[in-house]
This record gives sequence, structure tokens and C-alpha cells, in this order.
Amino acid sequence: MKKVVTFGEIMLRLSTPGYLRFVQSDRFDVSYGGGEANVAVSLAGYGLESYFVSRLPKHEIGEAAKQAVLKYGVRTDYIERGGDRLGIYFLETGASQRSSKVIYDRARSAISEIDPSKMDWARIFEGKDWFHWTGITPALGEKAATALKDACITAKKQGVTISCDLNFRSKLWSEKEAQSVMIPLMEYVDVCIANEEDAQKSLGFSAGATNVEGAHLDEKGYSAMVKSLKKEYDFTVVAITLRESFSASRNGWSALLHDDKDCREPKRSTRYEIDIVDRVGGGDSFASGLIYGLLTKENSSDALEFAVAASCLKHTIPGDFNLVSAEEVEKLVKSDGSGRVER
Repeated sequence: MKKVVTFGEIMLRLSTPGYLRFVQSDRFDVSYGGGEANVAVSLAGYGLESYFVSRLPKHEIGEAAKQAVLKYGVRTDYIERGGDRLGIYFLETGASQRSSKVIYDRARSAISEIDPSKMDWARIFEGKDWFHWTGITPALGEKAATALKDACITAKKQGVTISCDLNFRSKLWSEKEAQSVMIPLMEYVDVCIANEEDAQKSLGFSAGATNVEGAHLDEKGYSAMVKSLKKEYDFTVVAITLRESFSASRNGWSALLHDDKDCREPKRSTRYEIDIVDRVGGGDSFASGLIYGLLTKENSSDALEFAVAASCLKHTIPGDFNLVSAEEVEKLVKSDGSGRVER
């Protein structure tokens, strides 16, 4: 069984019920999620041995966050305990032409105050096959960024494949700050995952005349961008998600992949039109699907199709986690996606 490690923050998610606005709601639905935690949950659900590394407070809310991933089969052996608080984010789900909104309350969260010297990465990566992180983790602060760099150095020395979802977050840092940290980290990355905004703001690469909000994709621009990314950083694989945002409720969804084996020219996946239930975690579900596909499929084209189908299904599931099995994803890959009742 393949073994995958992810490292990052898990947060308490407080979302308004249904489509209520913040000012309307007198209660919140409680769940947990975060980029690397979401990936760990998906991979465990696909049958891989999945480890989530983080730092959580010792109190009951920290324990609840740990249990949130543990109950889905994620290994929590290397979670550090300490700090005063768990990061929180508030979510208002949009509909039609009204966008979803996220408000963060994550200052001084436990992982942002992690002590890099206490992380035994050599032990953590012993016998592991893959390490995944996102651009959110180094944006949490100097300590988290140092711990991440140490992890990348050790993983590379121990022959572990490293993937990164660029995941730029403007509420955490500026483009200039992001590029000063992210560009040097790319030397350790084998598999780069992004959307057009991530690539532009984290690494300075543009997708041509693409306008996501206007539901216009410049596929030639995307192809040129993935080629440039691969050439610049010598990535083994570059995968870019393509979102056409017709409204908050309906998106077109596909992806582009480029490597040196099966997709020597960038290949576009099947395209899905999605009626969205919850798009939070959509990119993480693509990343986890791609990781699973690259570890288990015969070729990267099949890995790409698995990843896009997995992410398509995630958009129909409330919460951050993509609670689907590999068999359900495979069924979508092979079907017409009609959503007929299973009897």
C-alpha cells in the first residue's frame, strides 16, 4: 500500500445553513477542513495509507479537529499538540450571481507557532512514498514556512515524491511575498498543481486571455503556461484546473496536464458542467485524485481523468472533505454523468 504524508493547517469551519447570508443567520453549521487535511481524507478514502501532519491545541476543539480526520481513516501519528487556538473560517454559500464569501480568523493559530526544530521529518518520511503541501502553509508565517522547507529538504533526500498545490491566498500574503517564498521552494517539487490565478500570483506565469468570471478560457494560453512552468522548474508533472464560472451555482470544470511520458503535449481532460452544492475543497479533491491516479494508474492520462471526475463529485458534497470512494469516481469516469438513482 502506498503511503502519503500531507502537512498543513486544519481549521474549524462555521458555515451559515443553506444559502443564508451572515447577517441573516443566528447559528452556524460546524465542520472541519483545510487544504492538506482535505487531501489526506480523500486519499484515505481511496485506500492509501494517509498521514496528516499538523499542530493542534491540546484542548477539546483541537481534539475534535484531530478526530474529524481520524474517523475517515487518516493517520494522525505525527500531529504535534500545543498552542492556544485552532484557526477558524466562516463561510457564506453563494447562489446564482451572488458569490460565496469566506472570512478568516486564524491569527496566532497553533500551526503558525510551530517549532520547526521539534519536527522529526526523517522519521516521518521513513518508508513513505509521497509528500503533499499547499501554498497556504508557508503563508501562515515564518515558523510554518521554515518547517515546510525542512520537510521538503528531507523528503527530497529520502527519495519521496513531492507535490505542491500553489493555492495562493490574498488574505494571507501579497503576490510579492508569495513569490519570494514559493519560487525557491519549487526546486523540491516534482508535481505542480494550480489554477491560473495561483500560477500567476505565486510564480508569475500567465494563462493568456483567460477570464474565469466571464467563463472564457484561452486553452492555448493555458497550454503555453504549463509548458513554461515545466521548462522553468523541471517539474515531472504540471496540472492546471480550468474553471468556467457561469455563476456561483454552475461551473464548467476540466483540467490540463503536461509531463514527459503520456502527455508530452498538454492534454485536456473530459469537461463537466456542475450544479454546485459546495465548491470549497474542489481544488484539494483534484489534487488528491491526481496523487492517487499517479500512484496507481498505468498512465498520467488516466490519472488526469480520475482527478477531474473526483473533483466534479466533490462539488456536490457539503463540507470540505470529498467523501467518495475510488469506485464511485471510476463509475463517473466511465459513465455519462447522468446522476440517475442507484437501485
